[in-house]
Amino acid sequence: MQHTHENPWKIVSEKEVYDNPWINLTEYQVINPSDKPGIYGKVHFKNLAIGIVVLDEDMHTYLVGQYRFPLNQYSWEIPEGGGILGIDPLDSAKRELLEETGLKAENWIEIQRLHLSNSVTDELSILYLARNLQQFEAEPEETEQLQVKKIPFKQAYEMVCNGQITDAMSVAAIMKVQLMILEGKI
Repeated sequence: MQHTHENPWKIVSEKEVYDNPWINLTEYQVINPSDKPGIYGKVHFKNLAIGIVVLDEDMHTYLVGQYRFPLNQYSWEIPEGGGILGIDPLDSAKRELLEETGLKAENWIEIQRLHLSNSVTDELSILYLARNLQQFEAEPEETEQLQVKKIPFKQAYEMVCNGQITDAMSVAAIMKVQLMILEGKI
């Protein structure tokens, strides 16, 4: 069987099911790649997902802990947040880092772009590495009750490996930075 890169899905109709300031849910009536009728639901995200791995001169990083409502559990993560579409994602990353940790960074490197759950969403994540830090006052949003901890980067990597960090952006970004360290790029 030969595969092409052309879209094998045919949309028969679409209906908006739900909409709020952050997401939109659309249900599609489709003809699937097997030429049979079906449905497909898509969650459209109205913001970018932004994540930042911070490394100081001593190879320490900062994790943010917060209770995640959808999971009904506490989560340790890299600093993360939303970036408004149409605005430079780096500006959003700088805002999120200051908001959650009180840190400003002089050096920024985009390290990865990810689609977080491409089977049902179009959410795009952009991950950064931030270096050369200055400490200011954190400015969390009213919906955030955050705990920030500074730990050796190696400990954050171990937290990913032993399942203490499960957030997808955090896992991907920490693993990417670990690879960069092993390759001598940091």
